[in-house]
Amino acid sequence: MSTASKGRASWRRRLVTALVPALLVAYPLVQAGFYLDLVTKVMILAIFAMSLDLIVGYTGLVSFGHAAYFGVGAYALALATPKYDAPSLWLTLPLAMLAAAVAAFVVGLLVVRVRGIYFIMVTLAFAQMFYFVVHDTDLGRGSDGITLNARPTGSLAGAPILDFKAEAHIYYFVLAAMVAVYLFLRALLRSPFGHALQGIRSNEQRMRSLGFPVLRYKLASFTIAGALAGLAGYLSAMQFGFVNPELLSWHQSGNVLLMLILGGLGSLRGAVVGAFAFVLLQELFQSVTPHWQLLFGGTILGVVAFLPGGLGTAMKRIERGLLGEGAEGAP
Repeated sequence: MSTASKGRASWRRRLVTALVPALLVAYPLVQAGFYLDLVTKVMILAIFAMSLDLIVGYTGLVSFGHAAYFGVGAYALALATPKYDAPSLWLTLPLAMLAAAVAAFVVGLLVVRVRGIYFIMVTLAFAQMFYFVVHDTDLGRGSDGITLNARPTGSLAGAPILDFKAEAHIYYFVLAAMVAVYLFLRALLRSPFGHALQGIRSNEQRMRSLGFPVLRYKLASFTIAGALAGLAGYLSAMQFGFVNPELLSWHQSGNVLLMLILGGLGSLRGAVVGAFAFVLLQELFQSVTPHWQLLFGGTILGVVAFLPGGLGTAMKRIERGLLGEGAEGAP
């Protein structure tokens, strides 16, 4: 491809990349109510999916207990909310991410030495332990969960600058968080640290023989993923104003894995696409038949059989066709 053709392809790629965020920014201007809340929920799940992709798609650690850190972030907000006042965003958001990061770090210390099916089962076991802590003790108020008295507020110099009473405000804050997480992970994965993680995924023994502290890298990846899952849990609790133990259940961990399968492992854009596809297909099939799980399961099987790289791979092929063979997508 000539230099001029590469320049045109690069310009078109930037235009396409900017188009999706622009549409999301404009969305509240044309929609409100249920559909605005739905897209907000999808973007929260996209953050959750990207956090899991860091350890599954880029580090090669298949976790079946990632919902534990999502739930820890949500419960951290619920437990830190004053009884008769609105919680501070600047206090509770870092607290939730820190609580999820600490939980992931402690679990990671015990599980990163394990591989394969044993890693999957051990992460599931720890997640179930977290689930029963909030389900069977007074800490999480049992199956009834906890209702938040008020959504967080952000004040600067005593003046409120962020107030989430309006759904559109929550939407834009979640959109900003999703973009920030995407950019953070993209920068992280392009750094030497990110390349080391991908080397561990490809050949752990070779990375160890080259002198890389493999366990430390895996633990760091696991902890970062837990913190980002805690961010998603915090945003979910803020949106719905309610938390319950189901946020930590194995069903939630399975759902986020399905999002990655739909979108494609090892692709941040695939994680976002998978989250949107998962929720929108679920809503579509539920509107068609009460036996929507059959249609949904068939769709998952179809993607695995005919699009092993997920929907993200199909979108990359379309993009290359539109922008030229030399076009390269973002992670």
